[in-house]
Amino acid sequence: MAPTSTALTTKVESGSPYQLSPEQTLKASKALLKHMKDAETEVSTTTEKKNLLSDADDDETTSPIWLTLSTKKHIVDKKRLKPSKIALPHPLNTTSTQTICLITADPQRTYKDIVASPAFPPALAARITKVVGIKKIRAKHSQYEAQRKLKAEHDIFLADDRIITALPKLLGKTLYKGSKRPIPISISAPVPKSDGKRIKAAKGEDEKRDAASAPAIAKEIEKALSGTVVNLSASASTAVKIGFSNWDAEMLAGNAQAVAEALIEKHVPAKWRGVRGVHIKGERTAALPIWLADELWADEADVISEEKAEQVKLANVGKKRKAVAAAAAGEEEVVAEGTRVKGKKQKLLAESNDDKLDKEIGERKETLRKQKEEAAKDVVDEVPKASKKSKSKKGKAVAV
Repeated sequence: MAPTSTALTTKVESGSPYQLSPEQTLKASKALLKHMKDAETEVSTTTEKKNLLSDADDDETTSPIWLTLSTKKHIVDKKRLKPSKIALPHPLNTTSTQTICLITADPQRTYKDIVASPAFPPALAARITKVVGIKKIRAKHSQYEAQRKLKAEHDIFLADDRIITALPKLLGKTLYKGSKRPIPISISAPVPKSDGKRIKAAKGEDEKRDAASAPAIAKEIEKALSGTVVNLSASASTAVKIGFSNWDAEMLAGNAQAVAEALIEKHVPAKWRGVRGVHIKGERTAALPIWLADELWADEADVISEEKAEQVKLANVGKKRKAVAAAAAGEEEVVAEGTRVKGKKQKLLAESNDDKLDKEIGERKETLRKQKEEAAKDVVDEVPKASKKSKSKKGKAVAV
């Protein structure tokens, strides 16, 4: 009977790509869900006090579950204000009673008419309770209370991908601190192209694109509601929401598999070679591994021996500082032997001096000394000497 392997790294025979183990993903999902349910039961039985600091919009019966991807290097160099979307086999927003706020580019009346048109699905139109343009956001939602009210009145926020990068500055941490960050959607008409290339607008013409058709906008909204978003920043760790604590383990494992593969293939430059580990975790739980890499570095050049690391460290230190360190070490040896310390230390410092640097310092000092002497000589020459005539007059005045 072949021995069973407990390794978390699963390699394909070709050696180039890696892949997740469905068994390990399902096993970790079951363990995490069981732990979260036990913790929720224990909390509900031990305390009946309400947490006054918790967000009123948070659902206390379900907690979100995240997939965390740790990479060997940063995925991006700086934070991206426009999130990326990943399709899920099991959507996160399945409740038909969740209200939607649609933030659009101006003019907002165009999109209000599209949502109210007969071509737009009635069930989806009933969920969109507010359509607001970017100009109205600037004018009416600049204050904290207005932002808080807007957040409390809606469950999901969708934003035109043309203006979504301006929303963090306009809406601030009121909306971006919690779980209601706007999801980008494309609701403008397709860019005109010729032979696969984009046609540039002529000079003087308005480059604003018209709104897309009602069926196209509805399809884009449904697509955004059925997926999850990825917020990338200059970090070696990225977290993506994949489910909730009241889900089945199979649903959670399916979303974890889909998100991990899409996130790595789409955003990690070195693909699986650049990944250190994949974990799943709850809000207040430890992270359970579903995949771990054998190597913790991306290139062999990133790994150096201890001797080489010490050499690199010494190379960044100035020559005189090295000499002082060497003198200190020599001082300890001399003290142990009972000989003079001062002479040896000065000798080491003298030998370590940079001849060129000392020569430049000496020349500079000599130049400054000459300049001071010339300046002093000029001052002496400019001082007027008292004449004999003035002295005699002064004497006569005193005699009288």
